Amino acid sequence: MTHGESSPPSGPAQDSRPGVAPLPPAWQPLTPRGVAAFAQARVGRLWLVQFLIAVLVAGTFVWFLTTAWFPLALEAIRQLPDAGAIIERRLESPHESASPLAENRFLSVFVNPHGVSNASTTSDLRLDFREREIIACSLFGCLALAYPAHAPLPFNRVELEPWWGAWESMILGLAALAVMAALWLTWQVLGALYAPAAWVLAYFNDRPLTLLGSWKLSSAALLPGALFTVLGIVAYGWGALDLPRFLLFWALHLFVGWYYIFTAVFMIPRAAALTGLGKNPFGTAPVKVPPKARLSNPFSGSTTETPPSEPPVQ
Repeated sequence: MTHGESSPPSGPAQDSRPGVAPLPPAWQPLTPRGVAAFAQARVGRLWLVQFLIAVLVAGTFVWFLTTAWFPLALEAIRQLPDAGAIIERRLESPHESASPLAENRFLSVFVNPHGVSNASTTSDLRLDFREREIIACSLFGCLALAYPAHAPLPFNRVELEPWWGAWESMILGLAALAVMAALWLTWQVLGALYAPAAWVLAYFNDRPLTLLGSWKLSSAALLPGALFTVLGIVAYGWGALDLPRFLLFWALHLFVGWYYIFTAVFMIPRAAALTGLGKNPFGTAPVKVPPKARLSNPFSGSTTETPPSEPPVQ
């Protein structure tokens, strides 16, 4: 090694170009770079973060139930008469008032087995217990549900109030598990559906992304939308949003996922940057010329020949 020459670096080649940086560790899906990091992480890390966010969404949903619906359900049970039952899919109850048993801006409950309750309500959901069916009405219209064909079911205050007190916590727990399971399954399925689009986008933009990495990136990109939905549920429960605005808020969370998929793909460094091939092709790197390829100056007055590297054999 001659004087002035530097030894080659011992580590891997580093790209000194601005704007190219390695992805951070995969632990938060709040930014496009954070979402892109899950493309290179283990599946277990993705599932752990999904589990934590599913717990947060389920907890928010349980909070809404205990704030908006369950207290009103208990109030409606306490307004029922002491006698009444559902026998052979038919409601038998002495209650005949057209007024609601209980009502708030979220839910109203009516019981009128011997007539039609015409009382108007401003609640987002109305449950009307008729003689042969339950009528559920909301912004989307009304749905008729027949009573279950089981043994006689109690429909009175004396039996339903202690039953509700014993099963309320169990119902909340089952609701939380159902929300978590539905979210986890939805994230896996939608991640698989969106993965080909993410892979094609990465391929045509020179981003190294496998199909498995595309699925992980797409699944992680759905998590910010879930957090966006949490804000909507809280705002609706506090009264900051009415039902139409809440439904619009919920619909927007789909676009949040699409936005994160698109932007996260471009957060992955290009393939040339990762392999050290992305150097400036117009740079002025010195080129070494072999000694035998050197030619004499054609503009000089004399001709010089390059001496042979070895003396001729005698």
